[in-house]
Formats: sequence, C-alpha cells, structure tokens
Amino acid sequence: MRRVVRQSKFRHVFGQAVKNDQCYDDIRVSRVTWDSSFCVVNPKFVAIIIEASGGGAFLVLPLHKTGRIDKSYPTVCGHTGPVLDIDWSPHNDQVIASGSEDCTVMVWQIPENGLTLSLTEPVVVLEGHSKRVGIVAWHPTARNVLLSAGCDNIVIIWNVGTGEALINLDDMHLDMIYNVSWNRNGSLICTASKDKKVRVIDPRKQEIVAEKERAHEGARPMRAIFLSDGNVFTTGFSRMSERQLALWNPKNMEEPIALHEMDTSNGVLLPFYDPDTNIIYLCGKGDSSIRYFEITDESPYVHYLNTFSSKEPQRGMGFMPKRGLDVNKCEIARFFKLHERKCEPIIMTVPRKSDLFQDDLYPDTAGPEAALEAEEWFEGKNADPILISLKHGYIPGKNRDLKVVKKNILDNKPAANKKSDLINTPKKAADSSNIQNEAKLDEILKELKSIKDTISNQDERISKLEQQMAKMTV
Repeated sequence: MRRVVRQSKFRHVFGQAVKNDQCYDDIRVSRVTWDSSFCVVNPKFVAIIIEASGGGAFLVLPLHKTGRIDKSYPTVCGHTGPVLDIDWSPHNDQVIASGSEDCTVMVWQIPENGLTLSLTEPVVVLEGHSKRVGIVAWHPTARNVLLSAGCDNIVIIWNVGTGEALINLDDMHLDMIYNVSWNRNGSLICTASKDKKVRVIDPRKQEIVAEKERAHEGARPMRAIFLSDGNVFTTGFSRMSERQLALWNPKNMEEPIALHEMDTSNGVLLPFYDPDTNIIYLCGKGDSSIRYFEITDESPYVHYLNTFSSKEPQRGMGFMPKRGLDVNKCEIARFFKLHERKCEPIIMTVPRKSDLFQDDLYPDTAGPEAALEAEEWFEGKNADPILISLKHGYIPGKNRDLKVVKKNILDNKPAANKKSDLINTPKKAADSSNIQNEAKLDEILKELKSIKDTISNQDERISKLEQQMAKMTV
C-alpha cells in the first residue's frame, strides 16, 4: 500500500539564521551550570544572562541594537550571586524578573529606549527562599503575579504589586524542581522534579490534582509544560539514557497518550510551545539543532515536522512571543540562539506565494493586556488571555510603570520594610512627570496611527496601479 503523507500546512516550515550583521556579537554568555534558557525575548528587547565578576548580571538590548556589543554596555546588575533565570512580564514589555543564587527574586523596570546606565536598583526585591532561586515564571493572564521556585524545593507565588508572598507550596516537592509551567488561563501549574514525578497542582487550593511517578525512567533532568488543550507535554530520558518526549492527559496519568524515543544525546531538551499553531520546538542544550513537532488529535498525536540544523552548539535559547513576529513574511517563530560569544536570531517561515495576510497561520493570539488583576486571581477568579489580531501587525501600546505599594503591616522582617521605603520614596516625585509623559505618548500614538492609515491607503493604490500595468503589458 502507498503511504499517504499527512496533510499539514506546517509540513514545509523551514528555519533560517539571519546574516552576521543582524546578530548580537561579543557577548560573554553565562557559564553557570544551570538548565534554564539564559535568554528571553519580547517585541522590544532581548535579555541575556552573562558572565559577571562579583555578583550576577544580565544584558537587556533593544532588538535593533545588533552588531558588536561594547564591553562597557550597561547591564542589570543588582544581584550578589549569579543570575540563574529571567522572564519578561507578558503584560508589560519593560518589566523583567530575575532569580539568582543569592536566594532572591528581583523585578526590574527597563527604561523605554533601553539602558543608558547600569541598573542596580530593582523596583522590588522578593525574599522568601532559603536556597538559590532557579525558576521565575509570570502568570499568563493576571497582572503582577509571579511564581518562583528554588533549590529549597519550595514554590512561592508573589503579588509583585505589593511585594508579598501570597502562596507558599513548601511540602509538595521532596527533591529539586526542574521546571514549572502555567496552564493557558493560569489556574494550574505543572512541575517536573528530580524525584522523577510530574505533578499538576492547583496553587490556590494548594493541592496536587494529578501526578505521575517515573514519567521518564532516566536520572537526567525532565521538563514538563502545559499545552493549550490542558494536556501536559514532557521531555526526559529513558533508563538507557535515550531522550524521550511524551504527551499526558492529567485526567488519566497512568499511561501516556504518546511516547517517542529520539536519540542518545545527553543535553536537556528545552520545549518551546506555540499555542496558536500547536507546534512544539525542542532545543537541546549543547545540540546544534532545533526539532519541531505538531500536536494534533489524531494518532500518533505528536507528529515530527522537521529539524533545523546548524554547525554551532547552542548554550541557550530565547523564543519570541507571536506578537513580535513579521506576519508579512509568514514568520511563525523566531528563536534567539546563544553561542559562546554571540546571540543569533533564527527565523522559522512557512513558504507561501501570496503576500496577503495568512489568517490560517495567524489566529488571534494572546495580547499584552492582562485579563485579571492580581487580587482577583488570588480571590479565585480565572480568565483566558485577551486575544488580539495580528492582521495589521502588532502596535505596542504604552506600558504603565510597575508601582509597588507595600501594605503597612508591622512585619517580622524590619529589613524588608527598610527596602520598601527606599522603593517608595522616588516614586512620588515621578508621578507628576508620568502624567506629562502619558499625554505625550497619546499624541505620538495618534500620529503613528494616522501615518499607518496613510501607508495602508497608499499600499492599496499601488496594488491597483500594478494590476493596471499588468493588464497593459498582457
């Protein structure tokens, strides 16, 4: 029988590294032995954890600042130990959180046009872990809700707006936590741990909803992430040290929906998931390739699409949110691959002949607007992400400053109160200038909109003229 090839619009997705002049060069990427991605990206900035003497630091570069990065370029350097993980806020492109070996989590506000001086004062310091903090992850739909997990095997969920730890999951993990992932609406988290268990946890009820012992038999690190349909995707190792990927239904964790063996390489597979297209990209640390798979409802459920291969091994990887992609070029993913001394963007494209907007490739995607305030989420409300259309490209709105209002409770930790006083005093003076800035921003945004309208009208006129010319030449 002739084998029928499965129909998929993503069968011919191909990856391409950008030219050298569009890379970020001369960056001393961190050598710390930790399995985070070391790089996070949003439509404005790329942030990279770097080597730093006497503490921990990371670079924040505007996307257009390509080429050689000067050694004296300002950094974010308030931690006293190496930075292990960083994460951009999904609701404010200028707010980034960092976790470090110094047992703290810090939240930073990056100036709109990037750093001109090194940043040493965070907006807020979140202290609650007794060992190094290796994981930070923002809530996908609630503003200012941040999760952190440390080598003390504790998961803490913070209200960054008040600087308080509101949920403390301290008795669920008996061994080191490898990673934590929120589900689509942020009502559940899933974790992969060194005790070989994958757990699905309701953080507000503080209970384990589902768990699987020995999800992968091997001793090397696992990863577990939520997919948009509520299933859990894991990567790990078999007893024979072969790399595996698996798909699980949290309602029945006895057997996986799918389990695939891949190869015998020993790098941890970092999964990056696009909920709009249901494609998972697997980047192995130390590998020189990115494999990608499509997840569907039909057997074998996880369909191999292709592999992007290059010569250099990757030290880490950043993944651009959908709203930062170029929809006119049918770009469905953009990676920022870390080498030893540089960061190289890699663009994934679906080949299409038409120049028109491809609405089947770009369903409405999660926008930067938060669906809930932190207090609503902690009270028990859930909400799906607020979606935006990418038809006319993504126009960033203005980001409001992150303000931390500490509740005036006489705390057991006077040291923490002193820090909050330091944070609160400069903010008052800044309020009046903020109002002026907002008025200016409104004017600029209106002008931008009118220019874009003019451009789209001109585009229509040009295409009409081109059609007329085509008829005349025929």
